Amino acid sequence: MRLIQGICGTAVLVAASMLTTSVYADGRDWNDGPVINVASIRTVDGHFDDYMHWLATTFKKQQEAAKKAGLITSYRVIVIEPRGPNEPDILLVTEYKNWAALDQLGGKLDQISTQVEGSAEAAAKSEADRAKIRTVLGSRTQQEALLK
Repeated sequence: MRLIQGICGTAVLVAASMLTTSVYADGRDWNDGPVINVASIRTVDGHFDDYMHWLATTFKKQQEAAKKAGLITSYRVIVIEPRGPNEPDILLVTEYKNWAALDQLGGKLDQISTQVEGSAEAAAKSEADRAKIRTVLGSRTQQEALLK
């Protein structure tokens, strides 16, 4: 749940800053595209397969439920070669229709986590267990520019 809250918190801050900057409005040569969040994850040595198992099971169920509920449009898991000890080895990419899709997203995603994992307590325990096998290095939320 902390990952979700962190992603949502970052997205809200970015969204607020974008609303105050007219540079990011639709332009003559482009239109606003989907909003994309990329979370950088570094697995603990020896636990890459453990984390990938969680992604292939619980995470996938959560993301599919979020897609079905219309909260996200797509998601991807990208495995990358880290360049150093503080670099990610996995990127979690989540796509949203637009910035408005991030409004009150945290609570909605918490409900999905609770549905998938059985209870808020089970979801919190799962989050704590994942902290033993991976580190969230941060996330970045951005918007695609669709060229005309």
